[in-house]
Amino acid sequence: MNRYERLNALLELLADRGRLDVEDVATELEVSAATVRRDFDHLAQQQLVTRTRGGAVAHSVAYDLPLRYKTQRHATEKQRIGRAAADLVGHGMVVGLNGGTTTTEVARAIATHADLNTGQDPSITVVTNALNIANELTVRPHVKIVVTGGVARPQSYELIGPLGTRVLEDLSLDIAFLGVDGFDPDLGATAFHEGEANINNLIAHRARRVVVVADASKLGERAFARICAVTDVDTLITDAAVSSQVIARFRETAVEVIQA
Repeated sequence: MNRYERLNALLELLADRGRLDVEDVATELEVSAATVRRDFDHLAQQQLVTRTRGGAVAHSVAYDLPLRYKTQRHATEKQRIGRAAADLVGHGMVVGLNGGTTTTEVARAIATHADLNTGQDPSITVVTNALNIANELTVRPHVKIVVTGGVARPQSYELIGPLGTRVLEDLSLDIAFLGVDGFDPDLGATAFHEGEANINNLIAHRARRVVVVADASKLGERAFARICAVTDVDTLITDAAVSSQVIARFRETAVEVIQA
C-alpha cells in the first residue's frame, strides 16, 4: 500500500469510526506505527484530522473528503460508468456536468469519444461548475466549455452560490450528468454540502434529461442536502456490483437503470 492509498484508507476509517489509535491502525494496515504517526501528522497539517495522544479523531471535513483523496475509490467502476455516460451524448448536444470523481470520468470519456471528436470545430458544448473538469476539457478543440460563476469549494472544486445560478438560469441543457454523494429511491439525489446541492438542482432543472452517475457505494445512501427528487431523474448509470433488489427499487420509480 503506497502513501496515497494509506491516506485515503485512514480518512475513510476515520469517517466510519470517528477516532483511530496508532497501534491498532498500524496492525490493520500492516505498516509501522511510525508510518501511521507521520500520516496522521500530514493529515493534521491539512486540517483534515485532529491529532490526539496516540491517535487521531475525525475533523468535520473528513465526512466530505477532498476530491484528491477520492480519486482512487472505485476507480475502475467510475471509468466504466463514464464510458457508458459518454455513449448517451450525441454531436451538437449541450451537456451539463457537476463536480466529483465520477463526473470527471464522464468528462474524460466524452472528450475522448471517437464519435464526438470530429475535428477542430466544437462538436459539443459542456456546461460545468467544476473547475477541474473545465481545466481538463478546455484544451480539447472539439469541446466548447461554459463555466458557471460562483465561489470555489476546495473539497470538490465546484463553484457554488448566486453568481453561478445567474448563468445557469439563462441556459438550456440537452442532458445533465449528476455526481452525487447519495441516491436513495425514496429521498432522491443528495449531497453533503447545501451549496453544491442548490446549484446541482439548477443544473438538473435546466436539462431535458437528467442522468445520475453513481457507483454501488452511493446507492441507498443519504447525504445532508437534497439535490432533486427521484422523480426528477430519468436515468441512473451505475456499476455491476449493485444488487438486483436495489435496481428493482429504482425501476419501480420509473428510473431507467444502466449497469456499466
